[in-house]
Amino acid sequence: MKLNQHGAISAVTLGLVAVTIVLIASLVFGFWAFSGRQKYKDNTQQLINSAVASAKQQQLSADTANFFVQAQKPLTEYVGPQTQGTITLFYPKNWSSYVDTSGTNGYPLDGYFYPATLPSVNDNGQTNFALRLQVENQPYTTVLQNFEGLVQQNLVTIKAYSLPKLPSVVGVEVVGQLKSSVKGTLVILPLRSAALEVWTEGTAYLSEFNSDILPNLSFSP
Repeated sequence: MKLNQHGAISAVTLGLVAVTIVLIASLVFGFWAFSGRQKYKDNTQQLINSAVASAKQQQLSADTANFFVQAQKPLTEYVGPQTQGTITLFYPKNWSSYVDTSGTNGYPLDGYFYPATLPSVNDNGQTNFALRLQVENQPYTTVLQNFEGLVQQNLVTIKAYSLPKLPSVVGVEVVGQLKSSVKGTLVILPLRSAALEVWTEGTAYLSEFNSDILPNLSFSP
């Protein structure tokens, strides 16, 4: 009889212990959950403000990084008039430029580019310009005919050429004695009813011509 009573008491005791443990765990979990919710409730605006400030800081960092990337780019952009095909080219940032679009000199567009200070554009061929840009007010085929005599005299070589950004527009590259006092490399391309000419005089800036100018040159055919 005593064993049975002892066994019954042990079972009840174990049950009470189990219930107590579950109750304590529930209270602890409830307190933890309540504390978390209360903290979020009490600090909602602070958390929102912190998130907004963090987002603004990230955007500022991104904008600052982009500014420095743009500032460090070695090229600057030129965009010509829409009436002349919106010619777009990039040239070294330390070059000066002068582009005449008045048409008073016989060319709808006539551009000169040179490092640092630009020399006089009326020096009668005394300066080898780093870059020249012209729109000829003549058809492309007519402009090509001007070089037939130079080819026959072996003063220039001509081969087909397309700009990397306009592979469908086929023109020519002319290398050699471009004029009586000018040697260089010239690219001629059809531009609507006219012709686009872009060239470098001499060889001092041929590297920039091939690496910076031609790969970035484009227009609306």
